[in-house]
Amino acid sequence: MSRSIVRQSKFRHVFGQAGKAEQCYDDIRVSKVTWDSSFCAVNPKFLAVIVEASGGGAFLVLPLSKVGRLDKNHPLVIGHSGPVLDIDWCPHNDNILASCSEDCTAMVWQIPDHTPTRPMSEPIVVLEGHSKRVGIVSWHPTARNILLSAGSDNLIIIWNVGTGEPLIIMEDHPDLIYNVSWNRNGSLFCTTCKDRRLRVCDPRKREVVAERLAPHEGIRPMRAIFTREGNIFTTGFTRMSQRELGLWDPVNEVTNGDSSIRYFEITDEPPYVHYVSTFSSKEPQRGMGFMPKRGVDVSKCEIARLYKLHERKCEPIMMTVPRKSDLFQDDLYPDTAGPDPAIEPEDWLEGRDEDPILVSLRDGYTPPKSRELKVAKKNVLDSRATPQRSLSSCDGTNLPLWSM
Repeated sequence: MSRSIVRQSKFRHVFGQAGKAEQCYDDIRVSKVTWDSSFCAVNPKFLAVIVEASGGGAFLVLPLSKVGRLDKNHPLVIGHSGPVLDIDWCPHNDNILASCSEDCTAMVWQIPDHTPTRPMSEPIVVLEGHSKRVGIVSWHPTARNILLSAGSDNLIIIWNVGTGEPLIIMEDHPDLIYNVSWNRNGSLFCTTCKDRRLRVCDPRKREVVAERLAPHEGIRPMRAIFTREGNIFTTGFTRMSQRELGLWDPVNEVTNGDSSIRYFEITDEPPYVHYVSTFSSKEPQRGMGFMPKRGVDVSKCEIARLYKLHERKCEPIMMTVPRKSDLFQDDLYPDTAGPDPAIEPEDWLEGRDEDPILVSLRDGYTPPKSRELKVAKKNVLDSRATPQRSLSSCDGTNLPLWSM
């Protein structure tokens, strides 16, 4: 009699649990802008949500501990003159957040540890360089003060927010950019685009170094992220509009499989992407924020925490691995990226790469107190040359292609 073999995995029994009513954030007017964004960003200190606002764009920032019903007079961040489309917390300073908007700008904000008594309207720096709405902001994972923005003008601009200047401008995308993801050390980033191409870009060379047409055959938008090992994980749709995922090796091989709202484990053994479990919910999400690994509760064997946006509230979802022992579980918590940058912006721009500076979670993680981000804007009469725009071709000629 044959017996099926169960793959051994420490995540085999992982399960998700929605927060109780008293752990949720209620009466939040989540933005109804028809833009494909998460509308939510979270770190070990704060929860930020893009909200409805009259006369411009706004987002809400709450300390994680401020659960329950939102005070209708709670001050908002209101500096943008158009709807806010994306927000992203700085990985190296829990009090710094970037935002972007239909007003064609990106802004960087210093969020105080205390709750302000009035709306915040003065960003640290305003980044102006796009000619159309800006839909994506993404901090560099290891370099201090490096921020990427992408707009409907199909430009990607990389900024030094410490000086407010654009460092690199890339024009390699002929259509709307859906998403951008840095690799682990920030030497490359991948993008998905309305032209149905998946691209890998080297920003310092100002060129696309690899690309693939239609990783998923469906015409609906796809998303891509770099994994820790340097592969690219994508989500998209089949021709029949069924959800599909893919794990891509830019050098060697490709593996595909269909998916739903499920947990997967990515390993080095075929078929590389392994289904683990499913978390079901009655209500679809309006957006989702993901807590950095350093912000999870190790005492409860929590390996991830998601913040799910509904129409009028935000609900935390904790993913835990059951363990009988109260001791620290080393196998669940390898050292993870900490809050300190590994490299200065000038060094990164000159070609140096560094992996993230890791911290141990053995004693948990306590967010440091607020650190001020100082901006020293360059003189407009500075003789430094204007950043070069990318001259690489968009048609894929002479570019390396991934093999099937």
